[in-house]
Amino acid sequence: MNRRNYQKELDKELKHIQESGTVPTLLLHSCCAPCSSYVLEYLTEYFRITLLYYNPNIYPESEYRCRVQEQQRLIRELPTRHPVEFLEGDYRPEDFYACAKGLESLPEGGERCFRCYRLRLTEAAKTAKEKGCDYFATTLSISPLKNADKLNEIGESLATEYGLTWLPNDFKKRDGYKRSIELSREYGLYRQDYCGCVFSLRERHPDAG
Repeated sequence: MNRRNYQKELDKELKHIQESGTVPTLLLHSCCAPCSSYVLEYLTEYFRITLLYYNPNIYPESEYRCRVQEQQRLIRELPTRHPVEFLEGDYRPEDFYACAKGLESLPEGGERCFRCYRLRLTEAAKTAKEKGCDYFATTLSISPLKNADKLNEIGESLATEYGLTWLPNDFKKRDGYKRSIELSREYGLYRQDYCGCVFSLRERHPDAG
């Protein structure tokens, strides 16, 4: 079975936007400042972006607060063609634990992560609907550890459910991940060494959590 090329699909959509002469609105879910750096540099050429920081999976709360501050700092300091609005979602770790219930012992990258994708993308879809955004997307696909096929599958499903337009993406393509590392160094961004949840922390550091 041939896998879809989400970068080519994104190229096609961006070309259509350029030819239309419009600047549509995009609700962009972000997992952290480093992952959002390249995506913001890339997409603010085409969109007016509202960046939603909704990540109830982050553990502990001090880590969450650190990532929020770095996200806000990046938005202040990164030059963009069109302005970026920051929106922080509610931090309710209990919502993450509810969706992960029964899957706590699974390794990273499996069904627990897919449920976490859906939790965060559902909030992004709801917010995009409330704000009347033209598109919605997430920065998550920039990570080599994240499943771009599953992210796009969930995004497209939610777009149908909420009457929205999902922006297809696999931001790690065309050295997107490499560029995010370069930008992180340039802006001195804090780069965590685990995905964010307590389970990923314990997998990375067995004595932690």
